[in-house]
Amino acid sequence: MRLGLSITSGVSFIFFGLACFFSDVFMNEFDRYGLSKFLNIVGFFQLLGGIGCIIGIFYRKLLIISSLGLSVMMLLGVGVRVKINDTLIQTLPALIYLIINATIFIDLMIKRKN
Repeated sequence: MRLGLSITSGVSFIFFGLACFFSDVFMNEFDRYGLSKFLNIVGFFQLLGGIGCIIGIFYRKLLIISSLGLSVMMLLGVGVRVKINDTLIQTLPALIYLIINATIFIDLMIKRKN
């Protein structure tokens, strides 16, 4: 299960990270959030986290760091969506990616103790 979640998260965040640099849709969304000045840094960290999830399949510590970082980023994303009064449907992608990355992180931490 962790392998599938790691690949899903990794590929998704590589796409999202690149989209922050090249997509007008993402630029418009960050304007709507009132966070346009953070678009490039968020894109950089999404790209980094996505790559970390893919490479982390082979290097456990990297997957721990990447999944935790992306979980925190998505928690903040959910918070922004709530703050600007987005609907549940608009908030759901951030919430789903929060759950995916938190699941990866928690699974790694539980297995680490065993």
